[in-house]
Amino acid sequence: MEQQNVTVLKEFILMGITDHPELQAPFFGVFLVIYAVSVVGNLGLIILSKVDSRLQTPMYFFLTHLAFTDLGYSTAVGPKMLVTLVVDQHTISYNWCATQLSFFSMFITSEIFLLSAMAFDRYVAICNPLLYTVIMSQRLCHLLVVISYLYSVFLSLLITIKIFVLSFCGYNVIRHFYCDSLPLISLLCSDTYEIKLIILIFAAFTLVSTLLIVLGSYML
Repeated sequence: MEQQNVTVLKEFILMGITDHPELQAPFFGVFLVIYAVSVVGNLGLIILSKVDSRLQTPMYFFLTHLAFTDLGYSTAVGPKMLVTLVVDQHTISYNWCATQLSFFSMFITSEIFLLSAMAFDRYVAICNPLLYTVIMSQRLCHLLVVISYLYSVFLSLLITIKIFVLSFCGYNVIRHFYCDSLPLISLLCSDTYEIKLIILIFAAFTLVSTLLIVLGSYML
C-alpha cells in the first residue's frame, strides 16, 4: 500500500491566477505590459550604466545588479505565467519546475541582500562623504555582490534539492501560478519537518539581518 501512494511525477499542473476563463485575456494583457516594462526598464538601466562613464559609481553598480536580479526572477516566472493564461494546458515539467524554483529563490534572495548593500552605500555617502571613495572601494562593492550571489545560490540549491529528493504523492496540482516552495511541500508524501525548519531558519535570518541593516542605515 505504501508503494502505491508514492508516484514518480513527470509534470505538475499550475492552477494559475484565476479559474474564470473570461478573465484570462484581460490578465494576460495587464501582465504582458508589466513584464515588458520590467524587461525594457531593467535592460535599459543595465546597458546605460555600462556605456555611460558618469555612472561608473558604487550606487549605479549596485543598481545594475539590482536590475539584473529583478529581471531574473520576473523572467523565471513571467513567461510561463503568460503562457498559462492563453493556453488550456497548464502543465510544467518536473525538471523545469525545479529549475524555476531554484532561479526564483536565488534572484529574490540576492535582491534582498543587494538592497541592504545599497542601504549601507547610502549611509557611507551621507554620513562619511569625505571617506566615501575610500570605504566604498571597487573591491568592497564586488565583495558585497559576490557574497549576496553565493548565499542566494547556496540557499536556493539547498531548498530545491531538499524538496525534490523527497517523494511526491500522486496529486500534482500546484495551487499557484509558479513553482514555489510551500505549494510544492504540500504535495510531498515524505516527512517535511526538516525542509520546513530549513526554510523557516534561513527566511528568518535573511529577513532579520537585511532589515536590521536597512533600518540601521536610515536611523544613522
